[in-house]
Amino acid sequence: MCGRYVSATPPDQLAQYFGAESMLESDGGRADEPTGRAWTANYNVAPTHAVFTVYEQDGGRRLERFHWGLVPFWAKNPKIGSKMINARSETIHEKQSFKRPFAKKRCIIPADGFYEWKKVEGHKRKQPMYLTSIDGAPLAFAGVWDVWKDRNTLDEAGEPLELYSCTIITGEANDRVAEVHDRMPVMLPPDVWDTWLDRDNHDVDALRSFLVPAPAELIRLHPVSTDVNNVRNNRSSLIEEAAPINDG
Repeated sequence: MCGRYVSATPPDQLAQYFGAESMLESDGGRADEPTGRAWTANYNVAPTHAVFTVYEQDGGRRLERFHWGLVPFWAKNPKIGSKMINARSETIHEKQSFKRPFAKKRCIIPADGFYEWKKVEGHKRKQPMYLTSIDGAPLAFAGVWDVWKDRNTLDEAGEPLELYSCTIITGEANDRVAEVHDRMPVMLPPDVWDTWLDRDNHDVDALRSFLVPAPAELIRLHPVSTDVNNVRNNRSSLIEEAAPINDG
């Protein structure tokens, strides 16, 4: 699974890296964030946070903030999103909540790295580990998105307020990540971004072929402080290497 990650690369750099137009200043934000909210690095991104998302709209790539936790268009209220932060690659094309977005609304969720917790023999507490790319480049998590309309809350134009939300697709872990956890986020290489984001591409079988573990040699990992366990902690030192639990 993926339940906590790091988003520390500024949006202008992410937009350039992913070949997207940043919409963060032009539209003032979405329903899940205050208008004009300034960006700050987040070293402890958690479910329900507003997260950077790259998606295709009107023939071009866009970078915006979406609510992390998919809220399907048919949902009665947005609370369902807290239960849908991840979608399993093995069943995403079958599940009611995900199959329509998978066919029509796919996205990339950029991350600088992510956390997983490793069991430590003889200890009740798990060891948090930080996993990131070997070259420091942003990771491109595969995801899907949807738009939910709040019929009870209208915007200035009298239209229902819209909530854009997303989920991260997870799959089987590669050999490196399997040292910590049996699952990991699906990471897309640059040569498939166009095909993945193309909203006119509805070839589900071909798209599913992208949902494979990233090569183990592209990932590095190290133990970090248990301070990351508390989502209220948010500082750059969270990703610094720390002494393992069983060393102390």
